[in-house]
Amino acid sequence: MSEADPDVEARIRGLLAADDRPAAATLAIQEFGPPILRYLRSLLRDEDDASDAFSVFAENVWRGLPTWRGEGSLKAWTFRLAWNGAMNLKNEAWRRRGRRFFSGEASALAEEIRTRSHVKVERQRHVLDKLRESLDVEEVSLLALRIDQKLSWAEIADVTATDGERVEPAALMKRFERLKGRLAKMAKDQGLLE
Repeated sequence: MSEADPDVEARIRGLLAADDRPAAATLAIQEFGPPILRYLRSLLRDEDDASDAFSVFAENVWRGLPTWRGEGSLKAWTFRLAWNGAMNLKNEAWRRRGRRFFSGEASALAEEIRTRSHVKVERQRHVLDKLRESLDVEEVSLLALRIDQKLSWAEIADVTATDGERVEPAALMKRFERLKGRLAKMAKDQGLLE
């Protein structure tokens, strides 16, 4: 399952309404997991860090899905969990000590999804690494959320809100356009585009 189907949110809501939390969380991780993992790999640029952040994401979905209030899309909510996990991983001292986070059914499911998609992603990642290295984490996030995940500008504003401060969707669109122009110039300068 590479992308979530249109009625996945309704199916998950139905499972939650039927009080089948494990099935709801499993479906959410299975449907949103592959694109989340691609997003984390592009943000963190390190397979081990992406693995750790993905495990944290899966655990947070497993525990937090019943508390999801339905404000905004479930897809944006899951990407917000992934963003928070990635930023926490980058900032947490435990990461520098090399401790890995693995436990429970959610982590087992996360490992299965990571393993399945690893080979394909490795081939694709080498092509873009050169350009990506010049971007900061916010720029990578903006590109991944808009291009890879096709989130709306409002959803991206929800995902990237910091301490309750939400960037206006119009401002995100302007950042995105400037970034695209800069990347096109860099790609041309490096011989990646003709």
